[in-house]
Amino acid sequence: MLPERHAGETLDDRAKGAGADLLLHLRTRRSVSANALMEPGPSAEDLAQMLTIAARAPDHKKLAPWRFIVFEGEARARFGETLAAIVSRREPEASEVRIEAERRRFLRAPVVVAVISSPKPHPAAPEWEQTLSAGAVCLNLLHAAAAFGYAGNWITEWCAYDAEAGRAIGLADGERVAGFIYLGSARERPPERERPDMNAIVTRWTPTDLT
Repeated sequence: MLPERHAGETLDDRAKGAGADLLLHLRTRRSVSANALMEPGPSAEDLAQMLTIAARAPDHKKLAPWRFIVFEGEARARFGETLAAIVSRREPEASEVRIEAERRRFLRAPVVVAVISSPKPHPAAPEWEQTLSAGAVCLNLLHAAAAFGYAGNWITEWCAYDAEAGRAIGLADGERVAGFIYLGSARERPPERERPDMNAIVTRWTPTDLT
């Protein structure tokens, strides 16, 4: 939490207090490509804390409309075999390179966390709000990973949208993959990338006479 703001203080003045590290992280946060992640990944204790932090997301009506499925160790390769089998069945012409890529898909990082959007019927919490909450969980998990010294990437790819893959993951009716969060250590610091022009995306509403 940033310290209380006083008249005349700039954001940089306030950042010298307890929020300096947080602001630096938020200003410089970068995702790391799944292919650029390596061991070590989060320990069981670190991952438990990271998931607890991720779950502290905006959640109208306290529905917890999301859940986590963790892929680690041999489970990553086993799920890759499942994906390879799906592709082989549907695409007999698929090259061995393609099939091997599916086998290794979840081996690109030490740990992969599937964040599952799992909306709950509620008259005061539209499904759209609950879906957005699952997205907030994904970003929270990336922030938590950085705080513990790890790197991460939030991606989906074809298997997030495929019905057969969804059944293999263990999705229930109405559930969707909000993202696969790949977690590990960065091989190198990724370069900065182009960011939006804030003048192009920030406007201020003014009343309009509709009569």
